[in-house]
Amino acid sequence: MTAAAMMERCEEMQQQKQSLNDDIKAQNAQLTKQLANMNRAPEDQKTDLMAAVLTRVVEQRIAMDTRKAQMEEAMMQHMMLHMQMGKESMSQCPLMKGMKDMGDKSAGAGKKQRKDQK
Repeated sequence: MTAAAMMERCEEMQQQKQSLNDDIKAQNAQLTKQLANMNRAPEDQKTDLMAAVLTRVVEQRIAMDTRKAQMEEAMMQHMMLHMQMGKESMSQCPLMKGMKDMGDKSAGAGKKQRKDQK
């Protein structure tokens, strides 16, 4: 596989990851709206609305777990391709750059937490 083709795959994976995050935000907004409606509803309607919210949460959770598992598998395969292409290939991947940034942030957070505990 050429470097250009690999970069195209990297961008596709990045878009899929962003789409997943956008969908989670949209689902959370929808649930927030449903909860607000449930909380404002008259007492005689709350049980039915609560059941609807709970059903929605479970449906979303099952679907999202499946989607995340598929995404993780695709990302592992993607990383394996980078490994086959060499170290330089992996360092150019936007997904890896994002993971490195996350690691830097979480490492900093861990240091701050340990410092706060002293």
